[in-house]
Amino acid sequence: MKLSYHGHSIISIETNNGVRLMFDPFITGNELTDLKLSEVETDYLLITHGHNDHVGDMLPIAKKTGATVIAIPEIIHFATKNGVENVHPMNIGGTYSFPFGRVKMVHAQHSSGYELGDEMIYMGSPAGFILEIEGQTIYHAGDTSEFGDMGLLGELFGIDIAFLPIGDNFTMGPEEAVRASQRLKAKKVIPIHYNTFPVIQQEPMDFINLLPNGVGQVLAIGETIEL
Repeated sequence: MKLSYHGHSIISIETNNGVRLMFDPFITGNELTDLKLSEVETDYLLITHGHNDHVGDMLPIAKKTGATVIAIPEIIHFATKNGVENVHPMNIGGTYSFPFGRVKMVHAQHSSGYELGDEMIYMGSPAGFILEIEGQTIYHAGDTSEFGDMGLLGELFGIDIAFLPIGDNFTMGPEEAVRASQRLKAKKVIPIHYNTFPVIQQEPMDFINLLPNGVGQVLAIGETIEL
């Protein structure tokens, strides 16, 4: 299985069976991503919450590729209203077995609304996802602060890789993310959601150096790791 980082919170996964997944496809307007919208191919889109920098290019990608959108019901309503045909709504605490593996939608401490012109559209509760795929457990926290029930996630799941935001201002910062990683007991922690905008500038190695040796890893934009 291959995992790739594409800037901000975009993570793509390709399973050994060739199934492709992508989290939070914020490409248009994202100067740090290596992706080109016209070239994106994926089978599933997992959307953590409704802010524009996470919904991103969900609509054109889903309509072009036929990808199934997995998200909270309010985002699913927005997607279907705008022409997306393949969807799978979930809610906090729910688990579903897809052909590629099991997905659990978990709590995130944040907000969720989509700006469309002068209008702010309510997009339901923010979420994170825990995926169990090909013997690996992957946690994408979405946008969140640290919260106590991360400890419960650490007890219930043997998390192999956790993608945690470190940008601060809109999400937890590096020190909170260190405590979050301790609660989660993840074997590997990769920072996301930083440096895209001036207000979330961070030096990711400062975060890595706060973690136990060998736990943290910075992925360069476009870099792929294999599990």
